[in-house]
Amino acid sequence: MANEMEMAHMGLTPYENFKVANMASRRPSNGAITGLVLGSVALALSVGSWIFGPIFGNAKANGVKDLANAQFAANNQQIGALANLLGTERAERVAQGVTLTQTVNDTVSGSQQGTLSAQQAAELSSIQNVMQQTYSDFVT
Repeated sequence: MANEMEMAHMGLTPYENFKVANMASRRPSNGAITGLVLGSVALALSVGSWIFGPIFGNAKANGVKDLANAQFAANNQQIGALANLLGTERAERVAQGVTLTQTVNDTVSGSQQGTLSAQQAAELSSIQNVMQQTYSDFVT
């Protein structure tokens, strides 16, 4: 009402008064502009996180997976070295015609037959060390 009285003092007709008031009411307010800007920013952030979130999340997961694969490859390499060493040791025993009555449990636990020569005992000890190291690496 005070607005109409001020406009009437400016010499406006009632129609002009109505027209000016109508045009002023159609202008967006500061609150509406602020809400529109904040809503647009929120929408942009949510779409950006929806698009780029999996990319950055997968990058970290892929790094962990690569580390696990590298550790797995190292373990496989150690197991392959142990298999080659055991195969070489067996081939030497077959070539020498030596028969061992030692079980796998005896080898892992470290108990040895008294009938082994010093060289055979040293070879068996080195095989035990490699096996124990490989098993402990594989378990950890």
